[in-house]
Amino acid sequence: MSTPEQMRAVVAHYVEEIHRAYIAQALTFPAAVRGQMPLLAPGPLTVAAVGARNLHVLATRDSLGPVRSPEVELDESAGPAFGEVRHALGVGTVVYHFVAEPGAGLSGHQAAHVGTGLAGGHSAMARDFETIRSRTRGREDLVDEMAGAAAAGLVRAHAMLAAALAPYNAALAAFASQARPDPDAVRRELLATVGGRTQWQPPPVESGSPSGSPSAGPGSPSARPGS
Repeated sequence: MSTPEQMRAVVAHYVEEIHRAYIAQALTFPAAVRGQMPLLAPGPLTVAAVGARNLHVLATRDSLGPVRSPEVELDESAGPAFGEVRHALGVGTVVYHFVAEPGAGLSGHQAAHVGTGLAGGHSAMARDFETIRSRTRGREDLVDEMAGAAAAGLVRAHAMLAAALAPYNAALAAFASQARPDPDAVRRELLATVGGRTQWQPPPVESGSPSGSPSAGPGSPSARPGS
């Protein structure tokens, strides 16, 4: 049976391999994309490993002091207690939060898959926000706030900002009312609302419209999905 010191060494190696794979994958992306990837941002990064029924591994930009009470009772009988673990640590924002269920291995090979997948997800997020930003002229500040919320793991704020960018989108309004909306689903819905990943052009001027005044497109505040 592994000692606590041996388990800490295994988890530390697992985290190291995640980050190594993340950086290797990030180097294949353009510099502008790398510059927006949360794990490559400057400043301190703390990784915490929390053992309950599941092993939680999370990275945060928050400053963590010495742990005074290392044991906290958590009920994970119904599934991983993501929110409770963050609350126990006093963490408000996260760069990533993984869970290894009982029996799951922590090999370097598995860590490489996790790190590569995380980098791919972060690069897609960066590209999507650049696309959304280019199609919501005059509201770039909201897009930047949404991107910041995504990087910090503030999923409810992320969904509320998406709903503010597309106030007539019923799906985004529903996401904004959820306790833990899926940030990827929220971003994909907003991206689709402003035209998707393909090159988008505003619709042509309708007959009878004032000269030079195009009808409302998907990226317009007054556009209604499906209309």
